Amino acid sequence: MDEERDRVDLLHLGDDVGVRADAYAAAPLLNCLLREVAERSPQPGGPLVHRLPASGRLLRVRGLRRPTAPEVYTAGAWHRLDHTELVGLVADELRRHTGVPNDELPGEMLDSRDTIAALLTARARATPPDDPYLRSEQSLLTGHPCHPAPKARGGGPADGWLPYSPEAHTRFPLVLLGVRADAVVEEGDTAALDALGTAPPGYRLLPAHPWQLDLAAPALAPAFADGRLLRLGTTASTVWPTAAIRTLYEPGLDLFLKFSLDVRITNDIRRLWRHDLLRLRRTDSAASRAFAAFDGPAAWLGDRGYRTAAFAFEELAVLVRDGFGAHLLPGATPLLAAGLVEGFDGDPLAATADPAAWWAAYLRQVVPPALAAFADHGVVVEAHLQNTLIAVDGAGLPVQALFRDAEGVKLLSDVSRAAGWERLVYTLVVNNVVEVAAALAERHPGLDPWPAVRGELARHGLPEAGALLASPTLPGKTNLLLRWTRADGADARYLPLPNPLAGG
Repeated sequence: MDEERDRVDLLHLGDDVGVRADAYAAAPLLNCLLREVAERSPQPGGPLVHRLPASGRLLRVRGLRRPTAPEVYTAGAWHRLDHTELVGLVADELRRHTGVPNDELPGEMLDSRDTIAALLTARARATPPDDPYLRSEQSLLTGHPCHPAPKARGGGPADGWLPYSPEAHTRFPLVLLGVRADAVVEEGDTAALDALGTAPPGYRLLPAHPWQLDLAAPALAPAFADGRLLRLGTTASTVWPTAAIRTLYEPGLDLFLKFSLDVRITNDIRRLWRHDLLRLRRTDSAASRAFAAFDGPAAWLGDRGYRTAAFAFEELAVLVRDGFGAHLLPGATPLLAAGLVEGFDGDPLAATADPAAWWAAYLRQVVPPALAAFADHGVVVEAHLQNTLIAVDGAGLPVQALFRDAEGVKLLSDVSRAAGWERLVYTLVVNNVVEVAAALAERHPGLDPWPAVRGELARHGLPEAGALLASPTLPGKTNLLLRWTRADGADARYLPLPNPLAGG
């Protein structure tokens, strides 16, 4: 098939918000269905045809990296499916395929599409930030490319979540709370929080995400009533929501703050869970040591510590994360790797005149530190697209990688080496390198990205890397089946995907 002829560009589908929302929402859902359930049905030329084995239906789509325009074959002809019809087809196929019902996930799929429609409308009236870093963080209209409902926001009315959505180019002040001093729980370095305002005597300052404060209002009402909590107004400055939604950046203080958010986003309710916070110092310290020992410019944005209230430990927790100042190379501009894949104004991946050199530089910055952390320090970094920042020089060439999020770090002292390696391959290779390679090749036809990846992996002498280059498959996380069967979001399940690195 001529991929360039058949590729569907989600950025140029006209001005109809409904049509564009359907296309944006269909792409990741189709990626999941085709990866986890469907079987390829060979057809000469034209759109790709797939067989859904449980029902025997034939489904065809256009595009590879971002499939869209789904059609089902019925009554001797192909019939186009809108997003609602696609959700119905997927739900029916999964009921047959798994033997279990799920009344929740189809609603999330529909919510994800409606969220995109609201975001498209808001985005048309919004002004993108001038800072290219913030533009990259706020660019993700599609989001996770292999999740059935990446933009679901809990099903609530748009006015409850839209003011806090990065995709709408928002920024807002934080709510400042006073927590009675004897109820404060904290660990690590949280001093940066005290620069946000002033608490009265007998209280400590605790910033709160306004959306989370609304969500947790019933649980917090008694504490406000008896004086354990005070409302102290809002911060003088505004914060910018990053791609993670609940992680916010304060440029004036060069500080990231991560909050609980009692909303299911992709696979999980996004709370700062007690068990993760209690292991934070251990995982962050291990990652910090690994990157400090690395002979290169790569950096770890440390999670310094957390502060919360004992009576609302998870609901009101806030985590303090390093900004760029102590880590970023002079003159370099950090960009979110996921933004490179989706595209934004100023995206150097699309603009480069030498894609092969750009790709070699990207791999040279991203791959070695993640492999060294694993091999030399037993640290498994969650190096997926939303946890990887790539800093570029004035010409747009990658010169440094920065990694973040101790919550996603695994230590080989806690998991088997095989399990740790599988997780690293999924996050670093499948969810990062393969995605960026596909986006680069799509924007620069004729480029073969895989020799450079094979060369970068081979030069480190890691036995697992050599085995990976010989393996016919890569591990792909089954987000659709995981959500349909209501498995725990942390209970990753993988299926074998064709390995583009093998046989080169």
